[in-house]
Amino acid sequence: LPMAFRDVNARRHIGLQQLSSLASAGRTLLGPMKSCKFIVDESTNQSTLICSAVRLIESLDLTSAAGQLLNETIQAQNKEFKTGMSTLLFLIGAWSNAVLECLQQNVPVSAIVSVMSEGLNSCCERVRCLQISIHDVNKELCSSSVRPNAFKSKTCQIGCDSLLNPEVFLYFQKDISAPEEVIPINACSHQEQDCNFNKCLVSPLVGFDSIASLVKPAGDKSTSVISGSGVTASSCNKQKLTHSRYFSTLGKSHFSSQQGDFQGYVSGQSADPCECYGLGHLAMTLSHGNQTSMKLLQSIVAYQQVRAECSGSFQFNIAEIVTCCLLGLPESYSCVSPGFVTLVSPEQATVIKYFDDKPLRILLMDGDLTEQYRHLGFNRPCNVKTILEHPTNWNIQQGRAGDLWLSNMLDILISFEVKLVLVKGNVCENLMERCIANSILVIGSVTRDVLCAFGEVTSAQPVTYLSQLNASCVGSGAQVELWKACDGRAMDLGDLVPVRIKVRGIPLLTAVLTTAVASKMQLIEDQFWASAYRLHHALKDEKIFLGGGAVELVCLSHIQMLADQPVQPANKNAMKEFHNPWLAASATEYKSVVLQALARGWKQYLSAVMCNTAKAASEVEAWTAVDHHLKKAADCGSPSAYIWKEFRRGDLLRGGSGPFTDHGEALKVYDNVTAKTEAWRRALDLVLLVLQTDAEIITGPKRNQLLNSHVSSEFMFL
Repeated sequence: LPMAFRDVNARRHIGLQQLSSLASAGRTLLGPMKSCKFIVDESTNQSTLICSAVRLIESLDLTSAAGQLLNETIQAQNKEFKTGMSTLLFLIGAWSNAVLECLQQNVPVSAIVSVMSEGLNSCCERVRCLQISIHDVNKELCSSSVRPNAFKSKTCQIGCDSLLNPEVFLYFQKDISAPEEVIPINACSHQEQDCNFNKCLVSPLVGFDSIASLVKPAGDKSTSVISGSGVTASSCNKQKLTHSRYFSTLGKSHFSSQQGDFQGYVSGQSADPCECYGLGHLAMTLSHGNQTSMKLLQSIVAYQQVRAECSGSFQFNIAEIVTCCLLGLPESYSCVSPGFVTLVSPEQATVIKYFDDKPLRILLMDGDLTEQYRHLGFNRPCNVKTILEHPTNWNIQQGRAGDLWLSNMLDILISFEVKLVLVKGNVCENLMERCIANSILVIGSVTRDVLCAFGEVTSAQPVTYLSQLNASCVGSGAQVELWKACDGRAMDLGDLVPVRIKVRGIPLLTAVLTTAVASKMQLIEDQFWASAYRLHHALKDEKIFLGGGAVELVCLSHIQMLADQPVQPANKNAMKEFHNPWLAASATEYKSVVLQALARGWKQYLSAVMCNTAKAASEVEAWTAVDHHLKKAADCGSPSAYIWKEFRRGDLLRGGSGPFTDHGEALKVYDNVTAKTEAWRRALDLVLLVLQTDAEIITGPKRNQLLNSHVSSEFMFL
């Protein structure tokens, strides 16, 4: 093959320059107060609003080798953690510039690699002192005097703080609640449904102060009494929780980490109140200022805690959460609905009126519902050759065979009285039409987690082909209805109609995300999942980092302290590691220069966060503030102790604004441990990998493009 060869390990390393240039596009995505970007598709003139490093990288032209490596690194972080990608992207750019500065000063590549790796490992060890266990965080959050009150006045707004859909929460309460005494109220002169609605609707974690938040029907101004004891609300601004069965279990928590899907358990009979509803506060501190996602998560936690009363233990299981994006509704309509909410065509929605809330027989398909579909691993017959003597007749026969398949599949569904089919993959359009004509609802592109959730509560067993179907594979008890918004109205969004599939006892929860701006839909969904996975990883790690720049400030202080240490001769361990005395001596000689370059990366990170959150008007002001804290930390004698003290006071890198300043008081922000440290390691690993790449070889037709490009002089064509 024709090839083009380029030496990339020059003093101005081309690969590192490309990394730096690509990463600079994501500078404004760092920190809790991100600046969104519009991505415009020139071919369609459609635009999308993004606030994620993953979406940014997907939209960039990454034809270079360095760009491809950057994309793979970002995607790996996203696949494993779903958070930390903006930090990863920024540090890749900052440390690429740091390495380029070292190359400018003729620092050997071996010294850069060894010292930077050693410095980052030392930082990871040093910041362990800033880890705090989930148990301690819950206690601190519950006992803290910081009680945001900005949301208290809004807890009665439909679709705001109480993001539990009232139409479905009543069903949920009836599903899991044990019989209990209901306090009669005089205001129950309304219809029985409204009375039950007021008595049963409660969200124990919606308010930041763990206030039972009520959602009342529009126009109902009467006092509501919640099913339970002592929970009353006379108005939106006057809510008090004196005692509730949701908070009556005391004790401690324990977490168990299992391989595969992690589940954090809190003992139901002996749960500490802080452990019971402190996760709502924890979700707030991990939301990094995203109020909508935070409220949704708090509602989900509340939902799962109510369910846990029956089993005696609480678990935050992210596998039981799905999202449904509804375009055309105000964002205040976002809510949490039990069961599975999805979008179907208007033709499919017409089938639902024939169900009349009756329990349906349900079928789960683990694959495509098409004639051509074959399961993974299927081997077609070998050494078989088909000769077509009459193609025209064959086409007619094929059409007849297709009709026969459609008829057979439909007969199977009718014979087993199946009314609802959930398919993991695609669905044949012709079969879909025939099913609609026979009042059978078929929904495709359903995730495996959803299939598993329905299988557990309906006793349905997934099948790969309809021909495998037997009576034991069909489940029962499913109900389908049009999804209703918080005001009780069914929604018709034009081309798509939201429907809700429910089964008594199903743990599945759907976060219904709404917006009237099409370009903002992807942004809202990304923000929700980022917040959800932060909470998930916090429980999985059983510990979190101090946020707000505390960890990075400790790293910066620690690296500068190492850089200021006097140069010592290479020891025997270093010589043994490098297998060469000259390499060990080189690393020691340039240690201070390399560490200072590494520290500048941390400093740029902190200044970018401060500028993005308007805590500093310029980068110079941000650097001055960082230097001020570094000096005070050094004078204190223990930088980590100083940063702990400043963090608890809320004065660490604090300026005039922040993600929660609208609440009147400063709130502590926390970060994930594993996700953050892995982002650091991946960033440095990528930079050092590109640094040590001494050549770029391009094969194939791109050689001709390079011959005619302005960079042709940089290549040697073979």
